[in-house]
Amino acid sequence: MSNTIKLLKKETIATDTMLFHWEKPEGVEFKAGQFGEFNLIDPSESDEKGDSRDFSFVFAPAENKLAIATRIRDSAYKQVLKDLSEGAEVEFNGPYGDFSLHKTESTPAVFIIGGIGITPVRSMIAQATIDKSAHDMTLLYSNKTPDDAPFLNDFEAFAVKNDNFTFVPVMTRADSNWSGESGHIDADMLKKYISDVNVPIYYLSGPPGMVWDMREMLLGAGVKDNNIITEEFPGY
Repeated sequence: MSNTIKLLKKETIATDTMLFHWEKPEGVEFKAGQFGEFNLIDPSESDEKGDSRDFSFVFAPAENKLAIATRIRDSAYKQVLKDLSEGAEVEFNGPYGDFSLHKTESTPAVFIIGGIGITPVRSMIAQATIDKSAHDMTLLYSNKTPDDAPFLNDFEAFAVKNDNFTFVPVMTRADSNWSGESGHIDADMLKKYISDVNVPIYYLSGPPGMVWDMREMLLGAGVKDNNIITEEFPGY
């Protein structure tokens, strides 16, 4: 079902990364981890990639907000989106997708996420925290530097509120002031935080290359293929 929705607010939340708040259409309900399709209406410029993109919802259903976050690239779509004024309208379709937290609370969840792939995971972890679910959740979140990492403060807050949630930010190019994990996520880093790698369900999202590399790393560590759930974020 298609809805025309208005932009309520936009803000920069990390390097070249913006958060867009939209009015939530009446009757539209979504699950944590789902996404919607956002179509520009009569954009001032266009290119061969078209005027429509899919974006995951940043907030949990219980937070009752409709928002998306994206890296701002040079594509016509992203440039028009960046320059939209408050009150501008887009056509919205959705929700779609089944990238969501498994129901069995006794089975741990491990999220291995790169960059803007964090958006559906923020929704899932927020909802589980609000619900006080018993899921044991660990997030390994990779970015170049803290300035490149959206929602760092949110996850630090969730870790305080939720005793079942462990947050592991990982920076690949951090300077000497960074006290957390550095370098790339590998099997040794995984085993530092996960005592038995065969038990959890793993969620991978981010750039396709990273998702592929992390899937290969998990398989190499002995994780079964059907315990790995993926969502790729192409860099459009």
